[in-house]
Amino acid sequence: MLKKTMDCFGHGGGAMVGAATALTAAAATYYLATRAEPMVTSVDLQNQSLIMKDGSRCSHFMKDGKQMEVLYEDVKTTYDCFQRGLRVSNNGPCLGARTGPSKEYEWLSYQQVYDRAIAFGSGLLDVGLRASNDEFVGFYSMNRIEYVVAEQASIMFSMVSVPLYDTLGTTACSFIINQIGITHVVCDKAEKANTLLVSVEKTPSLKCIILIEELTADLVEQAAAANIDIKEFSAIEKLGQTKLQEPKPPLPKDLATVCYTSGTTGDPKGVMLSHQNLISNMSAVAYTALKGVTVTPQDVHLSYLPMAHVFERGMQIVSFMHGAQVGFSRGDVKLLTEDLQALKPTIFITVPRLLNRIYDKILLSVQGSKLKSTLLNLALYAKTSEIKRGVVRRDSIWDQLVFKKVQQTVGGRVKIIITGSAPLGSKVLDFVRASFGCLVLEGYGQTEAAAGITFNVPGETEAGHVGCPLPCNLVKVVDVPEMDYFAADGKGEICAKGDNVFVGYYKNPEKTAETMDADGWLHTGDIGEWLPNGALRIIDRKKNIFKLAQGEYVAAEKIENVYMRSEYVAQAFVEGDSLKPYLMGVIVPDIEVVPAWAAKEGLPTNMEELCSCQELKDVILQDITNVGKSMGLKSFEQVKDIHLHPEPFSMDNNLLTPTFKNKRPNLRKFFKSEITQLYEKHETTS
Repeated sequence: MLKKTMDCFGHGGGAMVGAATALTAAAATYYLATRAEPMVTSVDLQNQSLIMKDGSRCSHFMKDGKQMEVLYEDVKTTYDCFQRGLRVSNNGPCLGARTGPSKEYEWLSYQQVYDRAIAFGSGLLDVGLRASNDEFVGFYSMNRIEYVVAEQASIMFSMVSVPLYDTLGTTACSFIINQIGITHVVCDKAEKANTLLVSVEKTPSLKCIILIEELTADLVEQAAAANIDIKEFSAIEKLGQTKLQEPKPPLPKDLATVCYTSGTTGDPKGVMLSHQNLISNMSAVAYTALKGVTVTPQDVHLSYLPMAHVFERGMQIVSFMHGAQVGFSRGDVKLLTEDLQALKPTIFITVPRLLNRIYDKILLSVQGSKLKSTLLNLALYAKTSEIKRGVVRRDSIWDQLVFKKVQQTVGGRVKIIITGSAPLGSKVLDFVRASFGCLVLEGYGQTEAAAGITFNVPGETEAGHVGCPLPCNLVKVVDVPEMDYFAADGKGEICAKGDNVFVGYYKNPEKTAETMDADGWLHTGDIGEWLPNGALRIIDRKKNIFKLAQGEYVAAEKIENVYMRSEYVAQAFVEGDSLKPYLMGVIVPDIEVVPAWAAKEGLPTNMEELCSCQELKDVILQDITNVGKSMGLKSFEQVKDIHLHPEPFSMDNNLLTPTFKNKRPNLRKFFKSEITQLYEKHETTS
């Protein structure tokens, strides 16, 4: 995707215009900008949140500080949500998928999805599950139509869905199945079914695997040997069609899902989310976003982030609530551009990692050409000036000359981009808003808050913060004295309270008590600062902090995010030792930037060889140190030395979580010898 994105600037003069044309374009832009109508902002951007008597803050959309419970009176559970979609869509397209690069998306209507769901749910009842809120169904599948059909089936009979991440691995999957006592798991592929079967001795509760794809004789034999009943998804549907049952819809307070955190430390924790949690949060997100865009049955959302992540499931709730369409990617990030261009979504939710890479590659593509860089800067300046006036569009002359192909990489129809799960740099956010020509909103939250806690309001033009509280919750900061953050200064650990805050961790009251206090405040572990305009800025992280030998606390994730702003760095892992006075780091060099640098320096361009090259190590260490200084890192927060690693951290090698965060215990174990050698090296030379 990123390579295709870069093609928007071409080579030579193919996608560029001459200096005279650029000046003409600038004049035309000025003329068009004066005619463009600015967006009407939904709140005073200089006063984005209200201060309550206890010092907490709330959204201006809350009346007398009372949280907004739902967006629509007829939607109080996720069952109601789909029922509303069925009504308002006029039985329009609901779920779509494609099977190959030359294939168009094929769609099921809302009624077809409902019919399949009630059949599948009835089939589940016939094979031994109960229509009860203490019945749990496991989901071990990539995003696809059958996943949604099965989840809607469980919802309409008040069952609780439990996603198993594709990359959790055997141990974590077994832990989840055992902790909950899951009897039935829906799998998409034989490989996943095999993963469950080989560890069946560790999961005595497991009785049945339902496979979406076709069963093989070998798998049937293996399941029989393990005393596990294995059935095809289609067989359960057909069984249910002959014995259709009346739905038993859930109540708002009933559990909807147990969504396990990705487990950066220890065993994953099962976040219990009720229907009220999910609907109140997504109602608040939709209510806020609808101040800037409308969502209708004609809108299309591309589902590519994992459905085991509440961010993606939340956007599906919003889509179904409005009778909109959900098209699935084919599950391979390398094919994402093709899927985007085929689907042409109007709603695109993504993570900062993708947007950061697009930004970096655009800048790289114009390096060495004064004309290209000047034209890009002119375009960014013109579009950013419009945005600051509240004008959001993609029909200016700059969109035609410079940004059109960037927009076409996501289909050319996107009207809103929502990003979350990690901080997005100010320069990147400004770039995305200008180049994509659509509403771009950044949110902050976590699974325990059913996704969102704060959210940009439409009309926001400033970057560098994550907006004001959503109208479903109150937000406050509390003292973190060990890190010198105090609420009296407007800084501290971010806490949230509202109908979106989770029920607790499944069978883990100790961890629940550590995370949610007696008054119902969720303690996020993130450090925030209230800005003068009432918006919240994330400035640090309490989680994953450790103390160095001289007593300073450091937040590794913050440092890693800073270092990844270096053009040479694709990924970073920072490690410390409480017995040492300094940090060490592991850097994965950027596979497109570094070989080009090496070629100019007359060095080998093979990544394996380059990672052993002292010249490259010196350049990267100096650059990340400079970036760190420019971003305000203290001297003790800078790494003393680095190890270069040629292979990216990924879910495949179990070094990234499914939400694209560093899997710290695994990284620590994987690079233990390299980190130890770095410390020994500096002990010897000191």
